[in-house]
Amino acid sequence: MRTYDKKTKKLIRVVCNCCGRELKLIDDAPVEDICYVDSCWGYFSGKDMERHRFELCESCYDKIVATLAIPPDISEISEL
Repeated sequence: MRTYDKKTKKLIRVVCNCCGRELKLIDDAPVEDICYVDSCWGYFSGKDMERHRFELCESCYDKIVATLAIPPDISEISEL
């Protein structure tokens, strides 16, 4: 979960929604990567018209992915 300064709109805090660990920031940027999930639920779900957003540290992502019946499709990229 990200927290921004209301006046400057600067990122001031990032916390993993799973374990609650606060991720270190340098110059308002995280020093480790984060899995950011942003899902807008449509019709035919129990969450019609809701937007769910959360962030996971790499450790929590790895734990969750390890429980999936079908692993995510992983491929290498050449640029970020």
